[in-house]
Amino acid sequence: MKALFINCTLKRAPKFSNTEALAKKAAGQLREKGFETEIIRLNDYNVLTGNSSDEGDGDEWPALLEKIRDCSIFVIAAPIWMGHLASPAQKVIERLDAVFRDKNLIDEKTGQFMPYNKVAGCLVTGNEDGAHSCAAQVLWSMQDVGFTIPPNANAYWVGLAGGEDDYVEAGGERYFYTNKSLRFMTENLSWFAKLLAKNPIETNLLEAEASARAESDEDK
Repeated sequence: MKALFINCTLKRAPKFSNTEALAKKAAGQLREKGFETEIIRLNDYNVLTGNSSDEGDGDEWPALLEKIRDCSIFVIAAPIWMGHLASPAQKVIERLDAVFRDKNLIDEKTGQFMPYNKVAGCLVTGNEDGAHSCAAQVLWSMQDVGFTIPPNANAYWVGLAGGEDDYVEAGGERYFYTNKSLRFMTENLSWFAKLLAKNPIETNLLEAEASARAESDEDK
């Protein structure tokens, strides 16, 4: 079983990324539980703006989409910039919107979207405030496209107001609350991933849609 982390730092390799440091710690914990792990930086790929599965013209998102298709655990790791979720993370969310339209990402028998029976989590790093807001944006979006969100599925580090030091520089790797929430996250992600592998969701969205249409006056 595979766990995929997309690091949505604004930096490109080989520049140091605090967000990646937190992702590596989470990946190590999942490897201890038997998962194969991979961390990729979105900015190292030519991912075009859009909401389809392939925007053409050299778009490298299709290759990343296949990695998501193959994983059991998917984690978006993102920094906070100007109090908001970093733009690469928003790009991932927007590109995943394709599951609602692309027939190749929808099960023809059940209508389930490709992320069904996969679990998702979120890691956030930054200074000052915004971690809760960023996690809320990511996790809501992930469940909307079909991922299962376990309890306590996020962990974060937020530095002091006005500070320049981030996760590693400020000693966040030894900070109890961050380590506790990270352990909660990896424990629950691994447990639910194994649960869904043995007990996949049986919901038939096509039948549910037909029932909704029958009890509705018009389609808007």
